[in-house]
Amino acid sequence: MSGRTDGQAGGSLERLPPIHPIPYDLRGGTSIDDQQRRLNADIKVPRVRLVDADGTQVGIVPLAQALRRAREQDLDLVEVAPQADPPVCRILDWGKAKYEEEQKQKDARKRQSQISVKEIKMRPKISDNDYNTKSNHVRRFLKDGAKVRASIMFRGREMSHTELGLKLLDRLAEDMSELATVEAAPKVDGRNMVMVLAPVKQKAAKESDGDEPAPSDATDDITDATTA
Repeated sequence: MSGRTDGQAGGSLERLPPIHPIPYDLRGGTSIDDQQRRLNADIKVPRVRLVDADGTQVGIVPLAQALRRAREQDLDLVEVAPQADPPVCRILDWGKAKYEEEQKQKDARKRQSQISVKEIKMRPKISDNDYNTKSNHVRRFLKDGAKVRASIMFRGREMSHTELGLKLLDRLAEDMSELATVEAAPKVDGRNMVMVLAPVKQKAAKESDGDEPAPSDATDDITDATTA
């Protein structure tokens, strides 16, 4: 291929190690940030450090040679690290790369908008049986990828013993430590004490839903919400 001939002519192209940091995956992936990139004829420097379409680092070449190499592959020459000396340019399909990045951002926003939030309500003096039932619900919600808002409801003089609620929420966080992290630490909200658990990725499920006890009337204190 003539592009390879350009790279071999006179043995003038130097092979250099990667430059770090570069806001672009030199190994073949694409990462397009929001800043305006200079393409093709808009690049106004005499020499560039060239990265080929397959991620191969060609080395430092004259701009004209880099542009010719891109044209021969029917692709674009894109300046990906203008702050480098000389600037780093990569040969790629700019329209395709930009479209793929926009799709990734769109999918990320969609996933974020679909995060479910479940709420579990408990009393500070909850029985062990009800606690086990509700903690199993929390476990299932976390495994399904939902966040859990755990609320301790105080009535009357129970507000003078908020340490009971804190102890209960700490117990729940400890019981769920393999499945979740505490996104919002326990805090008093009116006559309630609230904590939010967020799921973490699991390598393998260690427990089966079949081991959970049958739901009791404790499920009356489970509500559902979705983040916007």
